[in-house]
Amino acid sequence: MTKLVSTKYLANLLTDANQRTNELIDGLNSKQIMGPKLPIVNPLLWEIGHVAWFYEQFILRMLYKETPILDNGDDLYDSIDIEHFDRWDLPMLQLNDAKKYIDDIRNKLIDQLGEISHSNMASERDSFIYQFATFHEDMHTEAYTYSRNTLEYPLPNFATAQSLDKTELEVGPLHGDIEIPGGEFILGSPPDEPFLFDNEKWAHDVTVYPFQMARAAVTNEEFATFVADKGYLRRNLWHDIGWGWRQRAKAEHPVYWIPDGPDKWFMRHYSTTVELPLYQPVIHINWYEASAYCNWANRRLPNEIEWEVAATTQPKNNGREFSTSKRLYPWGNDPNTLKYANLDGRGLGPVDVSAFSAGESAWGIRQMLGNIWEWTASNFEPYPGFKPDSYKEYSEPVFGTRKVLRGGTWTTRSRMINNKYRNFYTPDRRDIFAGFRTCAPHNWS
Repeated sequence: MTKLVSTKYLANLLTDANQRTNELIDGLNSKQIMGPKLPIVNPLLWEIGHVAWFYEQFILRMLYKETPILDNGDDLYDSIDIEHFDRWDLPMLQLNDAKKYIDDIRNKLIDQLGEISHSNMASERDSFIYQFATFHEDMHTEAYTYSRNTLEYPLPNFATAQSLDKTELEVGPLHGDIEIPGGEFILGSPPDEPFLFDNEKWAHDVTVYPFQMARAAVTNEEFATFVADKGYLRRNLWHDIGWGWRQRAKAEHPVYWIPDGPDKWFMRHYSTTVELPLYQPVIHINWYEASAYCNWANRRLPNEIEWEVAATTQPKNNGREFSTSKRLYPWGNDPNTLKYANLDGRGLGPVDVSAFSAGESAWGIRQMLGNIWEWTASNFEPYPGFKPDSYKEYSEPVFGTRKVLRGGTWTTRSRMINNKYRNFYTPDRRDIFAGFRTCAPHNWS
């Protein structure tokens, strides 16, 4: 049962999401707004039209039976039916018309809510679908953000960046592991969650074995040691499929790293080049690269059960057990993430792995939300009792073809991320804002 929220809250969500979209297309010329034909990006002009169409399709048309604003909208913006490389060649709306289309839909959505106030609660149906459609836009604005980096466009200018004073953050590395005991754990979300995505259905019992998890994600400094030790060239460190990927990609280091002599690196960040920030988490790493590093370091990736245990539970009985209650966020249940995590685009990039000590989990593990997405060892599969929501294409079609990532990155919107959120990508993706943390090998003795 979705928690009822006010019509004012939903109207504010729509407005804020659209502001982020405008921030990401602001300053781009007509050539940039289309971009080159690449398998890992969409034309931004097409993508913003698709997001507007999604609101219209799943709320105005499906729920409220309104007539489409565009006669040919389905032919232009339905991502399920339109092949990726066809999207550049469609007679799509140009920027000013696309913005008007967005505005028209937003105004209709707000009109459907009736009185806009903090005291007027939306229906359960609207509380769910308005949030889900807004989170869909949030996912796309995150994609716009990493696409701008892929295409070497300038760093976007986010208004939220004004709220983070980096001089107040802890700097430097953070070493060590935390021991977490085994036990019985409830993975996933129960029906009474205020909001949940379909792939979190449903909460179910799992067995957890004791494990040791790193307090912080792997840093650029640590990953540079792997690179220097020829980790990319050592066949024994790589899965067969991963080695095939490495050979095709001719990868010898992370995708945006630039060598400057034998022991020094620079890194491209959007349209600028910076000296490699040693104590920030390594980012733009795919699952194959993360796995090879783990083999080199005699470590392993956590599975998503271990990740959720570390993020949600608290020690009890002097650390020999974990609690049965689950926190919504690593630090507790406070939804105001400002002092706890690098989210919402506030950092305009990652920060050092030691930052945000206030956001540690109860076990002392840092940055489990924000900064970078974290690859896990787990395949993206349905939980027992899974049923898709109204947007059936969200999870179900890709089960078994993706790896699970947890935790959110610096540009993820805090309103949609929590300890149980499951992201999923194919293991070859390096363009996304993903890194990883490690666990010690299992000791079954």
